[in-house]
Amino acid sequence: MLENELINVGEISGVFGVKGWIKIHSFTEPRENILRYSPWRLKKGNELKEVAIVEGKRQGKTIVAFLDGFTDRNIAETYIGWEILIDKSQLPKSGNGDYYWADLVGLQVETAQGIDIGKVDSLIETGANDVLVIKDDEQERLIPFLLEDVVKKIDLVNKRMVVDWDPDF
Repeated sequence: MLENELINVGEISGVFGVKGWIKIHSFTEPRENILRYSPWRLKKGNELKEVAIVEGKRQGKTIVAFLDGFTDRNIAETYIGWEILIDKSQLPKSGNGDYYWADLVGLQVETAQGIDIGKVDSLIETGANDVLVIKDDEQERLIPFLLEDVVKKIDLVNKRMVVDWDPDF
């Protein structure tokens, strides 16, 4: 499997109890959706390990899970800090006009006038609306992700996005 087909959905942030349960910092919305995707691929450095979720639940504000082979606290502790990756094909298809952040990262961005302003490097969740972080060789731009108002077109096939934005801003 190619690594670019994998999406980072969280990380192991700690242990829970003595029987091998782990605490999860989830990037999914809502947080417990991370438990819907099994198997996980755990990654640290160049090491990649596939594991199945045996059980998982929300515990207060935290997500906890018990993974196949994590038989005690000592084993679980060795995985603190590991990224939790899933295959992109495990995600449900997004609806018309809905996009996963992972689909947008890497898109080439140009203004409605055809001026290239860089690539989507990442997104920021602000509460009011998401913000695109666009980078080129010279600068970083923060552009609100407002479909129709600012973001005029997204072409995932050709990896391009058109925005109504002043390239000097």
